[in-house]
Amino acid sequence: MANRVVMPKLTDTMEEGVLVKWKKHEGDSVEAGDILAEIETDKAVMDLEAFASGTLRKLLAREGETVKAGALIAVIAGKDEDIQSALADTISASPGTKTPQPVRPPIPPSPSRDDTVIKASPRSKMLAKEMGIDLSTVAGTGPEGRITEEDVRKAGAPARHTQSAGTDIPLGPMRKAIARTTTLSKAPVPHFYLTADIGMEAMDALRAQLKQARQPHPSLTDLLIKASALALARHPEINVSYAGETLRRHAAIDIGIAVGLDDGLIVPVIRDCGTKTLEQISDEARTLIERARNRRLRPEEYTGATFSISNLGMFDVESFIAVLMPPEAAAIAIGAIRHVPVVESGTVKVGRRMKVTLSCDHRALDGIQGARFLEEFKRILEHPQELLSPGKPA
Repeated sequence: MANRVVMPKLTDTMEEGVLVKWKKHEGDSVEAGDILAEIETDKAVMDLEAFASGTLRKLLAREGETVKAGALIAVIAGKDEDIQSALADTISASPGTKTPQPVRPPIPPSPSRDDTVIKASPRSKMLAKEMGIDLSTVAGTGPEGRITEEDVRKAGAPARHTQSAGTDIPLGPMRKAIARTTTLSKAPVPHFYLTADIGMEAMDALRAQLKQARQPHPSLTDLLIKASALALARHPEINVSYAGETLRRHAAIDIGIAVGLDDGLIVPVIRDCGTKTLEQISDEARTLIERARNRRLRPEEYTGATFSISNLGMFDVESFIAVLMPPEAAAIAIGAIRHVPVVESGTVKVGRRMKVTLSCDHRALDGIQGARFLEEFKRILEHPQELLSPGKPA
């Protein structure tokens, strides 16, 4: 029986994916569980596994092509089996796909490895396709003549200029997902914001102590995650989600960390932070951030945060606000640590201060709740030795 391979809907926000690379080619034998291809979603590059055994009879998407979730991309069948019905049937949605997609007319298969002479990254190929550029006409400036994304943009720029406009750069899957998600969050969710100015002298001393005592040592973000977990444990009314007629109070404190990438951001999630030590949080954050930057996170590792932290202090940003990403009802934005004049007992001295802004969903939280949480968060950072205390028993 012919088996149809469709572009899976791997996350709730995924509407399309980029077929980065075929791992199998037409005519190859396939066993269930074999990796057929690499798929770039809106957040990561993931392996697409075969769910049936047989021969890979037909490839219906080229490497670098953007394909709608649920669309047919390949057919696995017996070596001599008739696959016309598999190509002609109305496409059935992949698991999690809300709306079935029609089968597109078959297109020529990907070029064989012997015929591939153009050196270009999958993202460069995808960009060239979206801009309608023939890569054989583009001069590569990368190593060994490899065509970069910038080469593609330069090649397409003259044809896309008008007298008053610049160059249109197609959105990648991640930027499209960010546009959809933030619109769905910012528009219907009534945000309000609370800002606090926190003294960081004691934190500076603790960080210096940790740098001498531990290698690798916890980052400032690790310390902020631990402080958030302690404050949320003491103010569980913040660790909630608005659910229409109810508020869902989460049993676990799952904190997301915003990680910036070249074409957007992703928020890996550290689960159950309330039970973990600073060292455990630091180790887990380091691993997740590295895998996020390499686009190797699994969907369950970047979804479902109940609270999130965004730190732009390293870019000398004094303060900013974070957009809430459901299901969370609160998120905190961290600014730079600054040298500022501080008045104490009638005397002006140089102090170390950091501004933080708490974003809240007004459907779930009121100002007094947010203020009490922020007061506790500030108190912890100004008396940071308790960050070294063990996590709560699981």
